[in-house]
Amino acid sequence: MKIQICQMEVTPGHPTINLAKMLSNIEMAKKNAVDLIIFSELCIPGYLLGDLWEMEDFLKDCEQCGHEIRQASKDISVIFGNIAIDPLKINEDGRIRKYNALFFAEDQKFITPKNFHYPFTIKTLLPNYREFDDSRYFYSLEKLANEMDAKLENLLNPFESKHGNFACILCEDGWDADYHYSPLEFLTKKNPDLIINISCSPFTLNKNNKRNRTFSKQSAKYRLPILYVNNVGIQNNGKTIFTFDGQSTIYHPNGSNETLLPPFQEISKVFEYNKKQSIQITPTQSSEPEIKQIFESLQYGTKLFLKQLGIKKVVIGLSGGIDSAVAAALYATILKPEDLLLVNMPSQFNAELTKNLAFALASNLGCFYTQIPIDESVALSKKQIDQLTITSPNQKLTKTLQLSPFALENIQARDRSSRILSALSVAFGGGFTSNANKTETTVGYSTLYGDHAGFLANLADLWKYHVYELGEYINNNIYQKEIIPKGIFTVVPSAELSEKQDVTKGLGDPIIYEYHDRLFQSWVERWVRATPETILHW
Repeated sequence: MKIQICQMEVTPGHPTINLAKMLSNIEMAKKNAVDLIIFSELCIPGYLLGDLWEMEDFLKDCEQCGHEIRQASKDISVIFGNIAIDPLKINEDGRIRKYNALFFAEDQKFITPKNFHYPFTIKTLLPNYREFDDSRYFYSLEKLANEMDAKLENLLNPFESKHGNFACILCEDGWDADYHYSPLEFLTKKNPDLIINISCSPFTLNKNNKRNRTFSKQSAKYRLPILYVNNVGIQNNGKTIFTFDGQSTIYHPNGSNETLLPPFQEISKVFEYNKKQSIQITPTQSSEPEIKQIFESLQYGTKLFLKQLGIKKVVIGLSGGIDSAVAAALYATILKPEDLLLVNMPSQFNAELTKNLAFALASNLGCFYTQIPIDESVALSKKQIDQLTITSPNQKLTKTLQLSPFALENIQARDRSSRILSALSVAFGGGFTSNANKTETTVGYSTLYGDHAGFLANLADLWKYHVYELGEYINNNIYQKEIIPKGIFTVVPSAELSEKQDVTKGLGDPIIYEYHDRLFQSWVERWVRATPETILHW
């Protein structure tokens, strides 16, 4: 049997765009005499769509797209994920019943699993952690079994196709270690020929290593190969941009695996499968370095986000420090030099050292560069606000305002972002970035409408030590020369907003990197959350 897996770039919320790609892949597969083509979970609507799931017109569009895939299944079998609706039932919120479903189309019909009344199978395990909120929108197979007063194991059956019996699951159904039952446990008792896991799995650091451990263990336990098909693309959830890494893989009963498709690439692959023979694959591949994974995810997500927003030019405030330097070097791998503008905005507190480092980086990148001092505009703000007497119209209320040294620091940060960078980006015809990192934002060491401003903060989920590592990686592996000057790595991190932050005297941020990175990480990212008091006790 010839199988084609499609690691498609799914555009969330745009079913007709995704449908067009799927139909194109199906027609090409037919020309190559493919027997079975497999797409990812929710590849028609996209995933993590929030309130869009509550628009019935959108749901009906997705349903219609699914029927077009069914019509295209003449002379080929198709597995794909889509939203399924039952207009005669409701969810617990009173809205129309929705299932995260897997469809198996063959000979222009949907196959109905044995002992089931729907022509699809339903996701059983619905994740509700981190970015996931599945049970808010979808009805699980477990709930349906309870509603029908049926045993869950009786509703989980392989799809009986002319090509064999396929145990098909959706994403979380394979991550069953912490659940009180296993969909795979039930399915594999029905003698399937192959396990197929279609997923829409967001990238997190080292997640693929965990996938490989989990699914390799399962394929060995059940003595069946597992074919894992994931999509690529991004999802904008308003405050968070998720990337989907693909890395579609086949897992063999001997415990080995082969990554069939590379990360962050829209690509397909055809291979031969014979259930009577072992699948010939290479030994388990070693995992990639963390920093390489980080770079690939950031570059891919940033590039796709720019494309989706239609932003073709970018302005970056360049301080001479590591954060803005890494942001600039990263954007320079995506944009042409003429589409990138770097601007240094010194005050009386900025040293010649950092100004020269900013200029050196811009020279190395060969992009646009300018310097706009802020002393005059900050002085104007101070003149207008400091010692200003404010009164009520009836003169009963009166107060004299004062700007503290701390307030004047924030005014500088806001002047750079809210005034200069925003105006420059309009004049340049693009958007400006936020260069914040996770260490600073964890404890609020940043300025609202200053450091926080910008259309994308693509470094904001990196601890400061990650930013330094990323800078070294970009120099050594991407440009293969010193694009980010050495002095940017060695200068003391500093906001340079007062005399107390003079880098020439070794004065800088109150945060001690990498000590505080690791300290904050222990209560922000640790799976079992730890309070500062617990950490002090340790």
